Amino acid sequence: MAFDFIFMLTSNDRTVPDARARLGEVLDGGARHIGFKDVGLPTSELKALADEIRSAGGRSYLEVVSLDAESERASARAAVELDVDCLLGGTRADEVVPIVRQHPVRYLPFCGRITGYPSVLEGTIQEITESARRLTDLEGVHGLDLLAYRFSGDVPALMRAVCQATDKPVVMAGSIDREERVIAAAEAGASGFTVGTAALSGEFPAEGEGLAAQVRSILAMTMRAAQRSTVPRRLALVAHNNRKSQLRAWVGRHLRALVGQRLVCTGGTGRLLSMTYPELSIQRLQRGARGGDQQLGALIATGELDAVLFFADPESDRVGDVDLQALTRLAILHDTPICASPATADLFVAARLPAAVRP
Repeated sequence: MAFDFIFMLTSNDRTVPDARARLGEVLDGGARHIGFKDVGLPTSELKALADEIRSAGGRSYLEVVSLDAESERASARAAVELDVDCLLGGTRADEVVPIVRQHPVRYLPFCGRITGYPSVLEGTIQEITESARRLTDLEGVHGLDLLAYRFSGDVPALMRAVCQATDKPVVMAGSIDREERVIAAAEAGASGFTVGTAALSGEFPAEGEGLAAQVRSILAMTMRAAQRSTVPRRLALVAHNNRKSQLRAWVGRHLRALVGQRLVCTGGTGRLLSMTYPELSIQRLQRGARGGDQQLGALIATGELDAVLFFADPESDRVGDVDLQALTRLAILHDTPICASPATADLFVAARLPAAVRP
């Protein structure tokens, strides 16, 4: 996740009764990340909602706000049954991880001490940050859900401290109801944020009436805020043999923008770029023909890549084209940008990397 807007079909920490009816408006507005709470509708209705989000090409999120242990365990089991992409919230990671471990769901629990309903975040910044470190050290925890604006202290300082305490994604949730808060989350290093009640109540300035207009307005805010985001992007850089020199030249041209990003390369490409640009942070996978392309596919499927830059040789008649086709299909399925030439990669840099680091 680079900086994603997650629309929650919820109000006051409950899934709204007409969530399925409102989903069409949310999709019309352009939202692709859509979630709901574990309270407010029966599981059968939530299942239908999750299926409709997936059928529309969206990514689904279930957020746990139940406070008692049995309800939280039941919600974790529901996340598996509903087959959602991400499970947000909850406070008992040690009990939830065993339930979701064998399922591909991404799990981001609350950090800090959560009380009340609607939920409130209590504790000092130091206590919440220590909680964040403990949670992200657990195998099976893929990130954090931070109720930043349900905290009574210095919220920007809290967000920065938690984001700096882990290299896993942090999603800001709760009471984000204006652009200043969206920007503050991006500048702190958040990977995403949720909005529900404020949009359903029409609180964001928008060009037009209705929920779709609210979603479009928040998406525009998200794009502006993303230009000020401090979270590193995770980018795959790959090239066919006859295009490796072209990729090397492209990286050199955008070196300033790529330093500090988290780059992933298949074996040969990674070796070439590491030798040429030692200042880059590059994770090397297997060579493409030895399974590297499949490793990239797994990263796309689990939402761990922000983009794939695959400089392809259109004149090559090779078995590897099958792998490129598979990666392209996965990128489309999971709405991950894929760039197959320097021109499209240039557009990605201009649109998605912070302005401060562009050439």
